[in-house]
Amino acid sequence: MSSNSLDRNHLFIGGRWVQPVHRVRTDVVEAATEKVLGTVALGGAADIDAAVGAARTALQGPWATLSNGERADVLESFAGALKSRAKATAALVSRENGMPISLSIGANGYSPAAMLDYYAGLIRGTDVEETRVGLFGGRTVVRREPVGVVAAITPWNYPQPLAMMKIAPALAAGCTVVLKPAPETSLDAYIFADAAEEAGLPPGVLNVVPAGRDDGAHLVAHPGVNKVAFTGSTAAGRAIGETCGRLLRPVTLELGGKSAAIVAADADLAEFAAGLAEVSLVNNGQTCHASTRILAPRSRYDEVVDAVTETVRALRVGDPLERNTDVGPLVSAAQRERVLGYVEAGRAAGYRISVGGGVPADQPQGWFVEPTVFVDVDNSATIAQEEIFGPVLTITPYETEDDAVAIANDSEYGLGGTIWTSDEAHGYELAARVETGTVGVNHYALELAAPFGGVKSSGLGRELGPEGLAPYFRSKSVYFKDR
Repeated sequence: MSSNSLDRNHLFIGGRWVQPVHRVRTDVVEAATEKVLGTVALGGAADIDAAVGAARTALQGPWATLSNGERADVLESFAGALKSRAKATAALVSRENGMPISLSIGANGYSPAAMLDYYAGLIRGTDVEETRVGLFGGRTVVRREPVGVVAAITPWNYPQPLAMMKIAPALAAGCTVVLKPAPETSLDAYIFADAAEEAGLPPGVLNVVPAGRDDGAHLVAHPGVNKVAFTGSTAAGRAIGETCGRLLRPVTLELGGKSAAIVAADADLAEFAAGLAEVSLVNNGQTCHASTRILAPRSRYDEVVDAVTETVRALRVGDPLERNTDVGPLVSAAQRERVLGYVEAGRAAGYRISVGGGVPADQPQGWFVEPTVFVDVDNSATIAQEEIFGPVLTITPYETEDDAVAIANDSEYGLGGTIWTSDEAHGYELAARVETGTVGVNHYALELAAPFGGVKSSGLGRELGPEGLAPYFRSKSVYFKDR
């Protein structure tokens, strides 16, 4: 256990810093140095009970009496408090999970505040109720009411934005939240509590309780929870979905992916290569929507292999806090072993590695894996079907575009994807044929005003955009007869 200024020995429940009943702490370890950054208190069942109780009390208290505009004012104050901490937050997350700081500044530093500002603006323009004229006479007043207490359960790969994708719309709708962050990145989760306290959120509106898997399951099944919002693995999502289905509890699940990048025959390979790191290897490959399966036309296959190989070979692997680093370490020793296990599985299956394939010789400390490219990979291979969640790409040839679409769709997942072509209109046509929740043409980046989510085993529901606000309301119809 460490003893430094990053240690967090309390939980944030009901607007107060409280000693956990559970009395268990965990180390948060720096990905690049393997040294302890700080320790965090882990909540147990009793702490979860207290947090849900505080959220339920707040749901009926001052938070419930605020107008949409007044809640928007609070959200904007919350955003301002996060903005003032943005650079420090970004650096802390990079130390926790290895994300290159050039990405973390936007993703973890400023995007959470941007989401709060976006939903503050959206809720200002949302009517609490509307009157509809009945088709058979009479009229109905349709009320939008907050769904209630939200359990927000978040992963370690993008801890700040993925949490705020739940917190911002929930608070905008008038819900209250219990946030359970992943233990690996639980230090940065407390920044939400610090900022909420500074911004004057009423007690219990946001509660922060790091906890392990079993206590997370207790939160999901808690009788005081009205909705669950989860981002994480498909296996964990299935278990959460089963619980919520049995309880008839609304749930949003943003899960895994194994997205394809279809390189069309007319693609500008220079443009494709320039976007490769951001689209396929973003956050050291620890990204659910990354286009890690590259599908190349047989007519240009060697060109694509060469372009990908040389681009990946040129990536700078190193300290995630250095601005020129392209690829940092993975989040943990266990994650590195998992990724290296997939590399060995691909090698054992006879697939050729054009670059990478091991641990960088010049990185004696930290959980680094060389960016790795497998070529001539059949789409049925384990490395082409299972989510690796590390800097590992596969390249698969196709004969026709129909063949490419079929290969792209031959996956249990459907979260992201990209199309690379010189004809944007044709790219749109191809994008419409891919079975996925999101897809980019010559580009991929989440947009705050547009829905994000997957199909098939990549999840249920959508986050971001107006579509991300709707699940935090429930509708009530009040009928009136004609006079």
